[in-house]
Amino acid sequence: MTTLAPLPYESPATEQDHAVMRTQLGREMRGVISIARRCACGRPAVVRTSPRLEDGTPFPTSLYLTLPWLTLEISRLEATGLMAELTARVEQDSELAAAYRDAHERYLARRAEIGDAAEVRHVSAGGMPTRVKCLHALAGQALAEGTGTNPIADEVLVMIEGVLPELLCRCDDVEEA
Repeated sequence: MTTLAPLPYESPATEQDHAVMRTQLGREMRGVISIARRCACGRPAVVRTSPRLEDGTPFPTSLYLTLPWLTLEISRLEATGLMAELTARVEQDSELAAAYRDAHERYLARRAEIGDAAEVRHVSAGGMPTRVKCLHALAGQALAEGTGTNPIADEVLVMIEGVLPELLCRCDDVEEA
């Protein structure tokens, strides 16, 4: 098994964080292990989740984006057809494909640190390693791990104002819990 450096922004999830996530998502966030990245204002942005939820359901998305404004911006990008364009680039560019496969392997290794669910053991997130299927999942990985981890996510995050180099706060639309 690959040994990875600790997530650079990871911190424990507090009761206040759980309340904020309920507001962000409109439901209870399940399988919370920690907060993998916070917005500049301190609210959860990416949540690290267990590969198996409390009810036994396998859950492959171990780095889950919760920040409403960023989720909306990424949804807008997805609506443009960007995923098909990025998938074509992965298929045509061997260097990009290799870096994207490395991001997939890192995602699997990071999830294995916290547990196992045989049903999703070889499934990472976002369509990796050969397709670009969910930009939210890829962005969650890059925000939690840092830039340089996932080349597709890095490209996507550069397209959104206020994300890189530091995740700025645009949480005005999120009520205090």
